[in-house]
Amino acid sequence: MSKILSVEINSGVDDSYNIVIEPDFIKLADILSVVFATCNKFMLVFDSNTAGCFKDEVSRLLSNTKKIVSSFTFTAGEDNKNLTTVYKLYEKLIKEKFERNDVILAVGGGVVGDLAGFCAATYLRGIRFAQLPTTLLAMSDSSVGGKTGVDFLSYKNMVGAFHQPKLVYMNVNTLISLPEREYLSGMAEVIKYGYIYDKEFIDYLRDNVNKVLGKDYLTLEYIIFHSCRIKKEVVEKDPLEDGLRAILNYGHTIGHAVEKLMEFKLLHGECVALGMVAAARIALSRGLMSEEEFSDMKDILVSFKLFRRINLSETSFSKEDILTATKSDKKMQGGRIKFVLTTEIGRAEIYRDVTDEELMLGINEVFEG
Repeated sequence: MSKILSVEINSGVDDSYNIVIEPDFIKLADILSVVFATCNKFMLVFDSNTAGCFKDEVSRLLSNTKKIVSSFTFTAGEDNKNLTTVYKLYEKLIKEKFERNDVILAVGGGVVGDLAGFCAATYLRGIRFAQLPTTLLAMSDSSVGGKTGVDFLSYKNMVGAFHQPKLVYMNVNTLISLPEREYLSGMAEVIKYGYIYDKEFIDYLRDNVNKVLGKDYLTLEYIIFHSCRIKKEVVEKDPLEDGLRAILNYGHTIGHAVEKLMEFKLLHGECVALGMVAAARIALSRGLMSEEEFSDMKDILVSFKLFRRINLSETSFSKEDILTATKSDKKMQGGRIKFVLTTEIGRAEIYRDVTDEELMLGINEVFEG
């Protein structure tokens, strides 16, 4: 049942690592003992949701590694992915005398992985860490590639660092415990990969909606493996997002603006889905996408319960506020937005000439009122 992908990154230092896809945690202790043979201590990082589901099991299994195992738990939620929580984790690491050779293990979704990874990148100028993702979004996207960070003054991932994990271990069956809405939020990132890199992947997702909704194991293993395959290929070519890797931000520019203005009431994947539809509307206006392809994208997102138009009467902001927030995105360069558009299904490019009028065209597609 095991599936393994090797991420080969050599940017001055060897930052290569394996992505291991398993149906359980049974092999975790043995693999950690090999990858981190020289460490003395593990710090498990959970949020309050993942601690309740996995802390006892993972802690028990790691007791077989003959390492000292500690844990840190913070309150679940994007609003706790901030420097205050980072300070508390630093304090825990210092009090328990964690050294450069020791290891942080992030057990949870994207919030846990981003925060624990950022702490690993900055504590003692960098210690090793591993990702143990437990959500579809984290398995398919955020646990791979070494982007770490926290939010600052409601600006998403404004403070961060590139710091590659030394291992990504995925227990696919942790997804069974996820509420449907959070589970399906991860499908936005999965669908994104098809639109920017692999048309056949979109065809597969369209044909297997019911199996995904039913959490069929082999289907989940397939979509996670192929999402990670695509991300690894992109990251290997551009580990620090100097060029190609920016296509992975498809749907995220407007999506992040909406996420911020909605004060994280919408999940990340739901906002990315809105952002993809907005970007597709811009692509349609430029002749890069057909009406049929545009309609098909919306249908796919609806089938995974990811897309509905938002009525502004349900919010406290305007379309102009969305435009302003979009232009404060951290991916601005030289005062211009680096905006990702599909040039055909399965291929994307970065544009720096998207106008305010085009942005508003996309915003109008996903917001009414």
